[in-house]
Amino acid sequence: MAGRVVQLDRLTAAGVRDGALSQRSVTVLGLARSGIALARFFADAGARVTVYDGRPAAELAGAIELLGRRSVELRLGPDVEPATTWAEADLIATSPSINPDFPTAEPPLREALRAVVSAHRADPTRSPALVSETDLVLRLCPCPTIGVTGTKGKTTTSSLIAALLADDPAHPVVLGGNIGVPLVERLTDLTAEHRVVIELSELQLPTLSRGTTVAVYTNVTADHLDRHGSLEAYRKVKRRLAEMVDPNGALVLNADDEVVAGYARGATAAVVSYRRARPAPGGLGVVDGWIVADGLVRLAAAGGGAADPGSGGRIMPVAELAIPGDHNVSNALAAAAVALLFGVAPERIRRAAAAFTGVEHRLEEVAIVGGVRFVNDSQGTQPDAVIAALRSFPRPLILIAGGRDKGVDLAGLGPVAAERADAAVLIGESGPALAAMFRADGMTRVELAGSLESAVERADEMARALLAGGADAPATVLLSPAAASFDMFVDYASRGRAFKAAVAALAERRAAAEPTR
Repeated sequence: MAGRVVQLDRLTAAGVRDGALSQRSVTVLGLARSGIALARFFADAGARVTVYDGRPAAELAGAIELLGRRSVELRLGPDVEPATTWAEADLIATSPSINPDFPTAEPPLREALRAVVSAHRADPTRSPALVSETDLVLRLCPCPTIGVTGTKGKTTTSSLIAALLADDPAHPVVLGGNIGVPLVERLTDLTAEHRVVIELSELQLPTLSRGTTVAVYTNVTADHLDRHGSLEAYRKVKRRLAEMVDPNGALVLNADDEVVAGYARGATAAVVSYRRARPAPGGLGVVDGWIVADGLVRLAAAGGGAADPGSGGRIMPVAELAIPGDHNVSNALAAAAVALLFGVAPERIRRAAAAFTGVEHRLEEVAIVGGVRFVNDSQGTQPDAVIAALRSFPRPLILIAGGRDKGVDLAGLGPVAAERADAAVLIGESGPALAAMFRADGMTRVELAGSLESAVERADEMARALLAGGADAPATVLLSPAAASFDMFVDYASRGRAFKAAVAALAERRAAAEPTR
């Protein structure tokens, strides 16, 4: 293998187009979303691709079909020894969940990957490198990149940033990473004029060897402690993006979050802070109900010089935002900061931000049925997110929560739920524990349901009873689980879709029961 291993530091997008990977042996680990994209990318670049996944082929039929007619060797199933799949490899590429340090990969695979990393460190000219899909994208991307991370709010903020940047027709925008299409699928289409927005999770961050042009933080609280072992370890992983940001770029930080604000210390790039109060110099904030900027400076890549936020630094009234809740004001501030850094005019920011209605499974209004508003916040798996959701709607409000416990402290959720919600219907493995906590914190109407469908039915009945008793419409039924979905669903998106299907079925039943005129 001497002289044949792919030297990642020398690899470029132009080189890939010119055949730098032709006939190179590449092993792709994992046949989920990123793995499928990696296999297609390398095969289309002329590489000889082997794919390993510990699941049997019968479980991967849909994924295999997505490879199309490409010539890919499949090594699938629990009987395959992982190390044999990369014995002759010139490069090993992985999905983000396959990591030598995380329990998301099986112990034998982690052990084998540690040996790969160690061998490559000892002699990178003879042993293949291990590269993640996201790291490969950042190595080869020819245009400015905006990385967005945080415990919650990543998807909304990433999507809003993309929407604001897209209002500048001179610079096409691509959104990906932890959301949407894996960006490796778009690499060969990108030019220097593009802008790439990348949502980055705590699974992807440890695999990076490159930073982004701009790093954006929403908040850092507590999540995924089952993977990281401690709050300190989780925060260390999250800080990685700030540590690697391009020195000629910018670090966009939430000054209302103590942990994130602390990332300004020792920063090597310009810091732009945002907060839901009067802005600090060089940052964004809120004054008299308006989002305003104070002396923001554009990136050198966007021409440099002072950004032009208009009269008095005003960008837009907070009331024009279509996405509800104070936390979404923060997300809008972060997105507006990025747009100003890239030279988007304030009037374009205002128009695009006002038109943005949010993303699926994040405070998504599903329907209003007979005065009852149903909101899908299936992505609300962590207590701070659920607290923000509860504070985004007035009473009357019925909360549907529960699922698989993520190992985070939920103590702060109980008092807020008791204050903001009139009742709760709880499902899944954590339902009984949540019920006990809510009752202990003063909530008097708490019920358990055996399924999400029955929870929707019961929550609707509760909401209608409150309306019949004189409460102001609409009453809100909010799915915000404070738990993972894996006890009942494949993922949070499946749970959100099941909620929407249950609401649609309820609406049909209600319509059928209405007397004809």
